[in-house]
Amino acid sequence: MLKKALLLAVLLLPACVVHAHEYKAGSLLIGHPWSMELPPNAPTVAAYFTLKNKGDSVDRLISVDTPIAGQAQLHEHVHADGLMKMQHVQAVDIPAGAKVAFAPMAWHVMLLDIKDRSKLVVGQRFPMTLHFEKAGDVEVQVVVQKKASEHQH
Repeated sequence: MLKKALLLAVLLLPACVVHAHEYKAGSLLIGHPWSMELPPNAPTVAAYFTLKNKGDSVDRLISVDTPIAGQAQLHEHVHADGLMKMQHVQAVDIPAGAKVAFAPMAWHVMLLDIKDRSKLVVGQRFPMTLHFEKAGDVEVQVVVQKKASEHQH
């Protein structure tokens, strides 16, 4: 019985590691960076994650870059004239004690001019560097999955 339990624990360990990727930079926690699989012929794809500021002062995400794309832009979704549209922003504030979610139909990182499509298939990972005003630079690994519903916290 003990051998079966140990074997089960060993087999389940990789599944736990895949979904439990968090990063720390100063007072910021960066949680679960992920992206959807790049559809055939799609020119862009978005990346998502959460930012939690455990500090006493605001920090700001000022830019993002990744070697798999020519550009990585910070975007938000806004409601204008009865329509939802994406809008490029220069920075995103992370207030003290707050959590900011980068998610579909919300804040996100838009990857443009894709250079390496092979990294944007289910099961792959790619590096992305987040540049913060106070916390500095943090490299994260973005996990690629089929669709948003597969992303579990």
